[in-house]
Amino acid sequence: MREYLLTLCVTVAVTYLLTGPVRKFAIAAGAMPAIRARDVHREPTPRLGGIAMFGGLCAGLLVADHLQNLNGVFELSNEPRALLSGAALIWLVGVLDDKFEIDALIKLGAQMIAAGVMVIQGLTILWIPVPFIGTVALTQWQGNLLTVALVVITINAVNFVDGLDGLAAGMVCIASGAFFLYGYRIWFGYGIESAAPATLFAAILMGMCLGFLPHNMHPARIFMGDSGSMLIGLVLAASTISITGQVDPDAMALFAGGERNATHAMLPVFIPLLLPLTITAIPVADLVLAVVRRTWKGQSPFAADRGHLHHRLLELGHSHSRAVLIMYFWSGLIAFGTVGYSVHSTSMWIVLAIAALSAVGLILLLLPRFTPRAPRWAEGLVPPRYRHAARAAEAAAEAAAQDATGTEPTPARPVAVGVSGVNGATAVGPRSRFPDRRKAESAR
Repeated sequence: MREYLLTLCVTVAVTYLLTGPVRKFAIAAGAMPAIRARDVHREPTPRLGGIAMFGGLCAGLLVADHLQNLNGVFELSNEPRALLSGAALIWLVGVLDDKFEIDALIKLGAQMIAAGVMVIQGLTILWIPVPFIGTVALTQWQGNLLTVALVVITINAVNFVDGLDGLAAGMVCIASGAFFLYGYRIWFGYGIESAAPATLFAAILMGMCLGFLPHNMHPARIFMGDSGSMLIGLVLAASTISITGQVDPDAMALFAGGERNATHAMLPVFIPLLLPLTITAIPVADLVLAVVRRTWKGQSPFAADRGHLHHRLLELGHSHSRAVLIMYFWSGLIAFGTVGYSVHSTSMWIVLAIAALSAVGLILLLLPRFTPRAPRWAEGLVPPRYRHAARAAEAAAEAAAQDATGTEPTPARPVAVGVSGVNGATAVGPRSRFPDRRKAESAR
């Protein structure tokens, strides 16, 4: 575990330290596209954050290669090299897209090529466990096609959910954390060395997201862009493919008897293996809904719109930060709930806890205007709007304004200082195009 923690810390540090210079480079290179109709942010923000994340990936792999207990992953398996090759290709395409806006079909072809590069080097699905049947060995073509499909789906799912500050990085970090716990349990709990690459990939992916999040939380100073979203989507897909298609379920040998009985009895343990997309359930659900919605309207599945799940949360009245936290909550509930159930499937407390937390999540969805208050001992750890003192001061200021004017206070409007126009009128800024009606009436 210490080697994993060291790899994680190095990845976090390198990603964090590189993001600042990368931001300056993105501004100098002009990778700050104009605000589009579907965007939520109000000011042009630099992209190319994936450059720093790719640097963190390379640093994590380099450190792990020189650690005593992790260098065996590089000696006994070609999967790290396959991951690095595919990641470099998809990262390069993402950097070009952040700067020059590549066509969606070209990006889709690049994603398939990157997946094919990993397949050629051995990162592919060899078999899958099927309930009531047992372990089914796949032919070469079946395994290759399934691997490419899984990579493309995961990349686009993460790319689609990257619509709010800190959303994609946080959700992928939660998913990789849950997957790391499961892979670590398979490797050290059952002594299966085939799970070592997936565990390493998940730890590095966590470091990439954690190092980038401080720069990407609302209000974001830099976006990861397609160079980052496609990169972390590919690394997450590589982790799921490695542990799904490379780990032989029969090697766990938890139950005696025939193969069918063993597979059926081990079904709770196989849940993350059979359904690796449960780790990214929210992004995949958003992807499926987007494709169905756009196809139903006669649009291209790659056409951008404002119908994603995070856009719906904003339309319900949730703030930017709360919408992100709600998505975090559901991602963590599904990911860690699935892993927890796979460990203790016979415990009713796991099911009851998941049901109770689901009810809490539904209540939060239905209360967009509710503002929680942090306890006084934790006020220093939360934003000012959740502190008692700040809210009390705000209420006192509003009351004083009411007493002074005799009317309810109105929010101040930004007015730009301009040149004098006709009849002494002052030109106003873009946010206040029209003069005050009351002044016009008094002038008459």
